[in-house]
Amino acid sequence: MATVAGAERAPAAGSGAEAARGANTGAPRGRWRRHVPPYLAISPYYVLFAVFGAFPVGFSLYLSFQDWDGIGDMRYVGLQQYRWLLHDSVFWHSILNTFEIWFMSTVPMLFLALVIAFLLNAQVRHATAYRVAYFIPNVTSMVAMTIVFGSVFAQAGLANSLLKAIGVDGVNWLTSSLGIKSAISIMIIWRWVGYNALIFLAGLQAIPTELFEAARVDGASSRQTLFRVLVPQLRPVILFAVITSTINGLQIFTESQVLFYSDDPGTTGGPGQEGLTIVLYLWQKAFNDHQFGYGAAIGWSLFAIIALFAIINWRLVSGSERENRPRIAWRKGARNGR
Repeated sequence: MATVAGAERAPAAGSGAEAARGANTGAPRGRWRRHVPPYLAISPYYVLFAVFGAFPVGFSLYLSFQDWDGIGDMRYVGLQQYRWLLHDSVFWHSILNTFEIWFMSTVPMLFLALVIAFLLNAQVRHATAYRVAYFIPNVTSMVAMTIVFGSVFAQAGLANSLLKAIGVDGVNWLTSSLGIKSAISIMIIWRWVGYNALIFLAGLQAIPTELFEAARVDGASSRQTLFRVLVPQLRPVILFAVITSTINGLQIFTESQVLFYSDDPGTTGGPGQEGLTIVLYLWQKAFNDHQFGYGAAIGWSLFAIIALFAIINWRLVSGSERENRPRIAWRKGARNGR
């Protein structure tokens, strides 16, 4: 009986091993069949990104080492384009203009956005309508907006008419250095203040109300609540707003291009080229002067500047956050009697 039973069990064990081997050989094929449809579904995005995103970026880097007019043969020049940048006074002038406009627009814009976010976070009627109204400038056509502001800042435009109505002399908005930078900064503020206000509003609404209640119970003043509770909780949102505003502010183009359009390279950016920004200078060298290699070098120099500023902003904000952590922990321990 034992022999018969063993003989009957042997084929079962063998068939189980064959089944296991069949399952092992079919498992990779089954996994492949499961994963192919999802990857095929998202493949159009990656194909479009590779064609219109990754390839242009890689080609521009390659182009920055070439001398090319867009039609003829390319000529390899190595780092010569970047050496020319170091001695190009117009390039450094465009950098100075860009930084001045960025500072004049970003600092007041973020401050106004934070104030507007506080007001929208309060219990006011028709809050949704206000949020939509503040966001509308961000989706308005930049070209149309610049044309309208060009009329407002004209010598006999609405801005000078309002100033004269209150007894102030008119400003040379489009002919003086300070006026040009102020006009461009006002347009940037008008466009982005509502967007950043909604970003700050989302951060405010994500802060637990228990923190404010605990601060009031501990006897914290409004100023202490603002700087010890609200600002630390908003630090990631502030970091995001500062970095995105820096990236957008260092890529100013449409405002200067439409406001001071000219075929003469010497007057690009308005009188004295006071509105000439880095991107506008890139456009001038690449598409007006047909120096595509030099334009690519300007673009990668701008990328390095933006990356440097983003790292500095991140280190400043994250560094202050690390400095505040021990103080907050000490205050918690003191409150608990430790």
